[in-house]
Amino acid sequence: MGINVEKKERVSRITLDRPPLNVLDIPLLRELDATLAACAKESQTDVLVIQGAGQRAFSAGVDIRDHTREKVPEMLDVVHGVIRKLFTVPQVTIAAVEGVCLGGGCELATSCDFVLASEESSFATPEIHVGCYPPVALARFSSLIGYHRAAEMILTGRRFSAREALDMGLISRVFPSDQFEAGLDSLLEELLGKSGAVLRLTLKGLREISLQGFSAALGRSEELYREELLRTHDVEEGIRAFVEKRKPRWLHR
Repeated sequence: MGINVEKKERVSRITLDRPPLNVLDIPLLRELDATLAACAKESQTDVLVIQGAGQRAFSAGVDIRDHTREKVPEMLDVVHGVIRKLFTVPQVTIAAVEGVCLGGGCELATSCDFVLASEESSFATPEIHVGCYPPVALARFSSLIGYHRAAEMILTGRRFSAREALDMGLISRVFPSDQFEAGLDSLLEELLGKSGAVLRLTLKGLREISLQGFSAALGRSEELYREELLRTHDVEEGIRAFVEKRKPRWLHR
């Protein structure tokens, strides 16, 4: 279990391997951060593919046990450290999504340059159900998919099918499950037919221009989470109710 890396020619495949649903806990995220840092130094690698082990889940999100008041500061630091790494590695990043892609897993996948999904996949930011919110989605999804779609995702927490996610611009391409690997290979062929040097330079400009303001927005999202959300009663009640497998009893404060 953990992070597995397979290198072939100019591609590195990074697999999140934490059965059954590849839930992201702090140790796994630290390992992923270190893996991305190491890949960033590899001049012979032009594409990083991030995937979940198996077909049930890309990732069901960040471990609920890391959402407690005591662990949240460390959890936010490590999750957002990984996201920031994804925006700075020189390689093209592809999220290969099969199965559920939820919460922090959805934030991770949609921070890649391409998001490919099987038709059976689904996407959601369900944190609102447990009295939290997704900080990266809060900072970025309005510019990515538009304010009203971001509001629907973040405030309702409902799941979107892969086709819905494609239509709203959250992901790049959708394939039937039996054609998913062929679809991924086709994209890799498209990318690897380009100059690696030009890909890196173009990608640098694309990210810098499109992500203007993101750092400040994420900083504000983190501030609201730490300074205001964690002071509410309901944030603790939501986590406790999830762990105890019961409906939360909100006090609305």
